[in-house]
Parts: sequence; structure tokens; C-alpha cells
Amino acid sequence: APIFELPEDNFVMGESLDIIAKIDTDERFGTPNQILPASGRKDIKAWQKSVQVLLRTLQRPRYVATGLLPEFQQLDGRHAFIKNHQLPPYEKPEWKGDGTDENPGMEMDAKLKLYAEAMAADPAPLIEDLNARLVELDDMLYGEHYCSEGGFSLDDVDLWARLRSITIIQGVAWPTKLRTYMDNLSELCDVPLYDEMAL
Repeated sequence: APIFELPEDNFVMGESLDIIAKIDTDERFGTPNQILPASGRKDIKAWQKSVQVLLRTLQRPRYVATGLLPEFQQLDGRHAFIKNHQLPPYEKPEWKGDGTDENPGMEMDAKLKLYAEAMAADPAPLIEDLNARLVELDDMLYGEHYCSEGGFSLDDVDLWARLRSITIIQGVAWPTKLRTYMDNLSELCDVPLYDEMAL
């Protein structure tokens, strides 16, 4: 989890959206309130939920397999991610367990095997499904600079970060408006996409 610390305030924060809200409302970091609040759009939230299993299956093994992201360059970092991030069809309680003898969670060797199998599987059918789902999202997007009417908002912070993860998947066909949105926000925020390391 991200960690944000202001030692002079004896202040530590770990949640991404809380960090963004803090920075956006604190004059020490520039003009405040540059990011509009979340709009509460149910269509985009429903879309995100509908692709959750698909994206976990495609993205999570690729994060680990690239070894190029700083957090995954060391074996311990890769293993920590695998230990804590289940693959479908498993849910978190059966993957991680709850620390009791009755539910100790899955053995690490079994998790490693599932990640390796997911990475070795032919992704074509899943990518075909993802491509169709991206067309659906493209129709929901307000424009090429922000996803909801009114301007750049927490909707964009959330959506763009989730969509950025898709750029680690090779062979995705992005609809024009959605890809332009991704590129525009990448440039605006000075945060690169993962296209160059896609698998």
C-alpha cells in the first residue's frame, strides 16, 4: 500500500485516495481543489465490477512475470504479491486464510503453480472478451480528457489507475477515445503506461 508521510505534522497515511484528497486540499502542495469529487457514476462502477475476474486473471500474473516494475524486481516482492493477491476462481479468504487451523489458506507452492499456469495459458479468448468490454467502456467515457462531465475528478483517478493496469497485457485493442484518454492522462500526470513491458 502507498505510504505518505509528513514528518513535520507527525502524519502518516496509507490509502491512495486519501493521500490524493490530502494533497489536493493542502496549499503546501499547490493550488487546492484541482480535482473534482467523485460523481458517483454507477455505470462505470458496474463496468469495473463486471471485468474484475477477467482483469485479475490477465493482469496479476503479468505484473509478477515482467520483473520490470520496481516492486517485483526481487523474488521476495513477487512472492509477497502472489501470497496476498488471489487468482480466480479463488476468493481472498480461501487464498490467504484467516490464521486459524481451520482456514490456514493455500500453500505458497500451490499459489506459485496457479500463477505460472495462468501466465502459460493462451490469453487470446480472454483478450477478445476484454476488447469487447473496452468498447462498452469507451461508450461511457465523456471525453478524451476526463471520464465524467464537468472536468478531471476522482472518477478519473480511480478509473485511469485501473485501466493503466490493462496496458501490461499485450494484444489489447483499445478503442480510439479510450486510448486517447489513457495517453492524455498519462502525459498530464507524468505517469507512464506499461505498454513497453506488456506480456
